[in-house]
Amino acid sequence: MKKIITLMLVAALVLGLAGCSKSDEGRTFKHGFDLDFPPYSHLDDDGSVSGFDVELAKAVCEYLGWKYEPVPFNWDAKDAELNAGSCDCIWSGFTINGREDDYCWSKAYSDNTQMIMVAENSGIKTLADLAGKIVGVQTATAAYDLLQDSEEGQGKLAATFEKLDVYETYTIAFNDLKAGAIDAIAIDVTSGKYLMSNASGYKFLDEALGSEQYGIGFRKGDTELRDKVNEALDALVKNGTYDKIGQKYPEIYNFLCLGK
Repeated sequence: MKKIITLMLVAALVLGLAGCSKSDEGRTFKHGFDLDFPPYSHLDDDGSVSGFDVELAKAVCEYLGWKYEPVPFNWDAKDAELNAGSCDCIWSGFTINGREDDYCWSKAYSDNTQMIMVAENSGIKTLADLAGKIVGVQTATAAYDLLQDSEEGQGKLAATFEKLDVYETYTIAFNDLKAGAIDAIAIDVTSGKYLMSNASGYKFLDEALGSEQYGIGFRKGDTELRDKVNEALDALVKNGTYDKIGQKYPEIYNFLCLGK
């Protein structure tokens, strides 16, 4: 009798584990990201999604046996989308610094720096030269937060501007810079490099606004999902996938920090 009971318990355990594994492998991972934040994430003209974060998220799903589902949104709607359950995470060049307690964070996967972009013939050479100038920035970004913070950020610098224009996307801000509607853009260096790769005559000032790291923001308490994604990221570093994807994006590659 004891032997029969033992066999039944073992069988139940095996079936249970198999069921959990099957359920986990079949899950859909909803990747929430900024619909216009190249080279990390963006929508192409044909409606497809691309960018470093998109490719890395797809690779994580492939490794874990999950189905990938893109959830693009306007950046200022990111928290509403996450809290509503429309996506599982915010993964789109998302700054950890200053938000440490607001999300359940993955490992940092990229370093970054906030810079000022100007036209080469603008005559603007230092941060001090921005006094009386119109500066653009994307809403709800690390650069925006820095310029709003008078204690630890660059709020005192922003107070010298004639105006701080806040944009929905950096693509729109860059178009205004090219048109002469603004004098400069406060932007992360990797996104700025991407925009400048398609247009000549622009540069960064030598002085940085701040430095940061990018990570994946999950809902607070969602440690199980976070840990599985971290495990997959480590595996992708070891098997070379992380590096291979990074090589497609020269603006980002030298800032990648996992496994280094």
